[in-house]
Amino acid sequence: QVQLVESGGGLVQAGGSLRLSCAASGRTFSNYVMAWFRQAPGKEREFVAAINRSGAGTYYADSVKGRFTIYRDNGKNTVDLQMNSLKLAETAVYYCAAGSGTVEVTGRAYGYWGQGTQVTVYS
Repeated sequence: QVQLVESGGGLVQAGGSLRLSCAASGRTFSNYVMAWFRQAPGKEREFVAAINRSGAGTYYADSVKGRFTIYRDNGKNTVDLQMNSLKLAETAVYYCAAGSGTVEVTGRAYGYWGQGTQVTVYS
């Protein structure tokens, strides 16, 4: 079992920045690939970013490339998502997820999920 707790969500003006953090506990953190997903009201959950076990490999949705950065600290059992130049349409609940397989962009590849943190972008 892996427990995930997100933090760092809140209100941010369009064009602004926000950093989300996910703290993991339970099993050995470095055994898991980690990802961030988001779900906007009335929309399906979508992949945002992922990082492999070592942190050397990162993957991004096309819509966030160049603006978002995913980091992990295996010593602190955390994975962060730095979000810059936020857009109104990126208002969503952001979820941290852990998977024991390979990095994937589909949610079903991740067996552990946090409760989510709300990000609201306003004009």
